[in-house]
Amino acid sequence: MNANPVGWFEIYVRDLARASKFYESVLQVKLQPTENSPVSMSTFPMEQEAPGAPGALVHMTGFEPGGNSTLVYFTCEDCAVQERRVTKAGGRIQKPKESIGEHGFISLAFDTEGNMFGLHSRK
Repeated sequence: MNANPVGWFEIYVRDLARASKFYESVLQVKLQPTENSPVSMSTFPMEQEAPGAPGALVHMTGFEPGGNSTLVYFTCEDCAVQERRVTKAGGRIQKPKESIGEHGFISLAFDTEGNMFGLHSRK
């Protein structure tokens, strides 16, 4: 395999506007709502030639948020910065920033829809 193992991710939500506002606040990015799509989505910013996987928040009938076994980690310069934004944006912290040894640091949080997500940084 010569490509990244993950090609796309989706985070299922009940309220697309609320979830978009949450991730925009925490990650300091602007999400793009899709147009002319049978599914309501807001995509995360991406660069075609950059490493990593693109993805979106998705509101789709029959796919409920929370309680799933998929965990998406967002790359950060210092995950403590984004962690401080989580509760202000309406989420909650599950596990504050902690060392994972030579691989850096992680923080785990829940968004406004009940989905757990991770923050990862090297410092």
